[in-house]
Amino acid sequence: MSNNPDSRVDAYLARADTWQDEIQKLRAILLGLGLDESLKWGKPCYQSDGRNIAIIQPFKAHCALMFFKGALLEDSHGMLQSQGPNSRSAMRLEFTSAKAIKKNVVAQFVKQAVAVEREGRRVAAETRPAPDLPEELTQAFAEDPELRQAFKALTPGRQRGYVLHFSGAKQAKTRAARIAKCRPRILAGMGMHDR
Repeated sequence: MSNNPDSRVDAYLARADTWQDEIQKLRAILLGLGLDESLKWGKPCYQSDGRNIAIIQPFKAHCALMFFKGALLEDSHGMLQSQGPNSRSAMRLEFTSAKAIKKNVVAQFVKQAVAVEREGRRVAAETRPAPDLPEELTQAFAEDPELRQAFKALTPGRQRGYVLHFSGAKQAKTRAARIAKCRPRILAGMGMHDR
């Protein structure tokens, strides 16, 4: 194992009520490959030379090992899954049992991911149109110029994150409530997931 396990991950595992065997197995593989471990975004995260390589993500249906630049990895096993329709870089391996986790396969992906970081490769930026603003956000901007100005000052990615969050609500009152709840974060120049 690496010389850099993080005791916070031990505490995380002690609290985990699902996927403990799978997380333990993935952790042993990742540390055994010399990656550094930390707890980021509340989950076990693994780095090489200070750069994020992968993070373990427990879900209801499976336990995943998400590679931050998974889109740049060669997937000869046909195992990488998309994080979702709005993700262009991250890809993940999904496991439903510890037995399904094959050390040599995980190691191949990890070694590729480390090489991608060492080479400084980046996922090419997509030129996709900005999502349409929900009507409730347009109305909020008309009523609150300070909110409009703060929103326009956010990076395009942070703006997109908020728009997707607001637009994801089915009802107008829920969209309006989400906007009101996020207003202080927007005024502070923070994205949806900034801490």
